[in-house]
Amino acid sequence: MTSLSTLCYIEKDGQYLMLHRTVKKNDVNKDKWIGVGGHFEADESPEECVLREVKEETGYTLASYRFRGIVTFVSGNGVTEYMHLFTADEFEGKPIACDEGELEWVKKEDVLKLNIWEGDRIFLRLLADEEPFFSLKLVYDGHDTLVSAVLNGKPMELFDILNPDGSKTGIVRERVVAHREGSLHATVHMWIVRPNEKSGYDVLLQKRSQTKDSNPGSYDISSAGHVDAGDEILESAIRELKEELGIEAKPEELHYIGVHYGAFEAEFYGKMFRDRELSSVYVYTEPVEIENLKLQKEEVEAVRWMDYEECRQKVHDGTMPNCIYEDEFRMVGEYLDRVSDGR
Repeated sequence: MTSLSTLCYIEKDGQYLMLHRTVKKNDVNKDKWIGVGGHFEADESPEECVLREVKEETGYTLASYRFRGIVTFVSGNGVTEYMHLFTADEFEGKPIACDEGELEWVKKEDVLKLNIWEGDRIFLRLLADEEPFFSLKLVYDGHDTLVSAVLNGKPMELFDILNPDGSKTGIVRERVVAHREGSLHATVHMWIVRPNEKSGYDVLLQKRSQTKDSNPGSYDISSAGHVDAGDEILESAIRELKEELGIEAKPEELHYIGVHYGAFEAEFYGKMFRDRELSSVYVYTEPVEIENLKLQKEEVEAVRWMDYEECRQKVHDGTMPNCIYEDEFRMVGEYLDRVSDGR
């Protein structure tokens, strides 16, 4: 079944007017919190529909509103809905009871704590960021799990959100949303090393691209990346080495040394970035020549070898711009010591 609808988020004093859909038994939005709106009637334009629906559901007449985007909602159980997304910041009239559920003004930052569709977090973020008019496709599995998200024709990264023990919560969340909210997710970290005559080992460091959404231009792990929703840890590690550096590693060449929990938050480009990750850490000891690497320019600006002990000291002293966790770097050093001792 295909349908056309409108969805409007009315703003007042840093709040959205939210509708808790509790009335209809066969409502695809049953028990969810959404904006107000509804389906097109015959021959209506999006604007005519949103004005009528808002009036019917709230009693308000919109005096100032904006058409912000199209959301293609694919439920996974036979429903495809093309939602015309609006925001409004001026209205007139007196509120009325809604026959769809309960209306409530909710602080914008508290909306994310409600029972909302996971994909709604994406377009609420786009609205907050004042994104130009957009087309967002959201595909679900027939229940509440997000299967894919496509913004303006480009697939978005989705992560499995984890419990503290590393098990999956069942929530799949878009990358930027996960980093705004500080959602725990999985990553892979691959440290490339080679023997030297100084401390015993060099480590290969990558310099992050200036366009990265966090820590641009900082020195980092040889290669690292997120584990996409549904993917396996080891296959993700092999994929990241290939994509970032052009290294075609075999599974047996990656030496697993443990899991590291890392967390930080900082502001980049005027927006908060909250990172909480469980990282599967590997060491790669196969021969690597820098001149033979194929760097993924969107991710990696440059690479360099550095003596392990020199690098450890620079990270500790803060004399090199970096985003390396000291405790993870010690894990690598302890592993290299065991290898050197033949343990």
